[in-house]
Amino acid sequence: MRALGIIENVLLAQRGHLIGWAPVGLGCGIALYFSLQTEPAWPIIAAMMLCIALMWAASRLLPAAFAPILLLFALILSGVAVAKWQTASVNAPILGFRYYGPIEGRVIAADRSASDATRLTLDHVVLARMSPHRTPDRVRISLHGNIANWQPGDTVVTTGHLSPPNGPAEPKGFDFRRHAYFQGIGAVGYTRNPVLRITAAHDVGWRGRLFAVRHWLSQYVTDEISGDSGAFAAAIITGDRASMPQTVLQNLRNTNLAHLLAISGLHMGLLTGFVFAAVRMALALIPRVALYHPTKKYAAVVALIVGAGYLGLSGGNVATERAYIMVAVMFIAIILDRQALTLRAVAIAATLVLVLHPEALLGPGFQMSFSATTALVVVFRWFGKQDLRGLPKWSKPVLSVVLSSFIAGVATAPFAAAHFNQMAHYGLIANVLSVPIMGAIVMPAAVVAACLAPFGLAWVGFWVMDWGLRWILFVASEVAAIDGGVGYIAAPDTWVLGVMTLGLLTWVLWQGRTRHFGGIITIAALITWQLQSRPALLISASGGLVGIMSPEGRSLTRAKGDAFTAGIWLENDGRPSSQEQAAARSGIARDGNVHRINFGGITLVHAAGKRALAQIADCNGADILVTNVSDDTARSCTVYDPIRLRETGSIALEADESGNVTRTTATDTTGIRPWTTSSKR
Repeated sequence: MRALGIIENVLLAQRGHLIGWAPVGLGCGIALYFSLQTEPAWPIIAAMMLCIALMWAASRLLPAAFAPILLLFALILSGVAVAKWQTASVNAPILGFRYYGPIEGRVIAADRSASDATRLTLDHVVLARMSPHRTPDRVRISLHGNIANWQPGDTVVTTGHLSPPNGPAEPKGFDFRRHAYFQGIGAVGYTRNPVLRITAAHDVGWRGRLFAVRHWLSQYVTDEISGDSGAFAAAIITGDRASMPQTVLQNLRNTNLAHLLAISGLHMGLLTGFVFAAVRMALALIPRVALYHPTKKYAAVVALIVGAGYLGLSGGNVATERAYIMVAVMFIAIILDRQALTLRAVAIAATLVLVLHPEALLGPGFQMSFSATTALVVVFRWFGKQDLRGLPKWSKPVLSVVLSSFIAGVATAPFAAAHFNQMAHYGLIANVLSVPIMGAIVMPAAVVAACLAPFGLAWVGFWVMDWGLRWILFVASEVAAIDGGVGYIAAPDTWVLGVMTLGLLTWVLWQGRTRHFGGIITIAALITWQLQSRPALLISASGGLVGIMSPEGRSLTRAKGDAFTAGIWLENDGRPSSQEQAAARSGIARDGNVHRINFGGITLVHAAGKRALAQIADCNGADILVTNVSDDTARSCTVYDPIRLRETGSIALEADESGNVTRTTATDTTGIRPWTTSSKR
């Protein structure tokens, strides 16, 4: 009874702060759903909903201190149900084989690939000899040949290659299939042939018209502002990055300034904040309105409307939608005479985002934006209680900018390191020199340009915007050129990031001295991250590449081919280098396209291509044969060819001190889920 009394007192101390745990419980349920090896059936979901109802009813009967425990379990089950519902609602056919032939579809989106090629996303897809009910609803193709003068909504045709979205490049790695599944993309590919317009845009609906407006505005901005700053301006106004060179993008990433490019919380906050302040100041100039009307609420309504327009103009992607929900909660709080920037507002915004897009939980955008926002609210709440009367007035804005950049950088650093395997050492310097320019010059200039556009004077705002963006790009280029500016970190296991996040949330949300256990959990997770080892040997899902860890780093069997997979392996190792450099490392005996690796008491032979495979009699004394061509020869060793690898996906092999080899496949880690199954012909 004494123990129950202590627990009750601890739980009672949390009253008034429990809403912050709502998105945590929901997120735990969503994470649980995505970690399952098999898809839960609807009867199971129905039983869970019944349990939720019973828990809710029981929480009304229990003592007030213990009711939140049942509600937390109900939220976890709700997270599973929400994720299941979203998965079912976006279900669409996925291509089940490699396709080459005519590709017809309507242009609904355009962007740029990692190789700097223009990419088109098509819907209303038609493929040769493919039944309509098995044809993917959307496909995305990279254009490597002559590009026709297409327009949004045009129906185009080309001849190209398509294949199912790739699975993880390594077991426990990022699952590209899942990412594409929730985007509605059932096949990806490329073409080196011209893209021809069949019919011009017609009957495209409001989404198509909005895409056309975005495309037109992007072209208009790049015509008014030339060079890289024009591409930057188009990206922050319309979300169109098709004109951004990869060198500029890399500079922004290496200086922790990539967040300035994405239309996220910063841009939405700066835009709506500027509009809110401008409208409120304008209304204050009218004495009767200022004296007798709630001008702050009027300004909040106008800012909400402008933010909604910006959301639509930017394409309405998940990141921008998340940002709008956050500022909407803030402005609605102002309208309702509530405090705008609180952990309660952040919790409400996070809950809404998770209900609308549960898959966002797994992405870096959600994790980094909410970690930064939460940290800023906590720190500035503490900062506001301090006596700063001794500081000069001019120092307070400077201190605010430096502190906000530092706190946001520290809060997002673990998530950036986990997802992108790098950390910008001079990111604080770059942010302090750039963020004020974005807030004080670039975004206000964009609003001025929009207001002056009907009078043909948009160039005034664009001229100012151009100079501001030139400065940011200059800072990114100079800071990125500093030696040792980027540190590289090996990727952690997924559970490490989850445990670390729960520890941080406990430290922030829990009330009382026991909150410090959250800090201990976080430190333990970080230590575990540093102690983890990378897979000793990796086999790509195509069979075209094998990599083994050597003293110099991972050694690869080939200097060319499977470049995307090679890049991911090397980045996840925390030792990025070129594929050519990795192929020159020790640990692999090479004889043309036949490679021999001795590993943990076993021998692996990799044969790249038909000629290399033809050179191998039986297994050449190897225990494992890996090849990127189909092999139907009876052999005495284990063979991993494209047919076998289609079932296993990428493979990781580990060997213990006794020479026992453990195999982990991508299929082992992803299970059989809707995004892992494909449609046949």
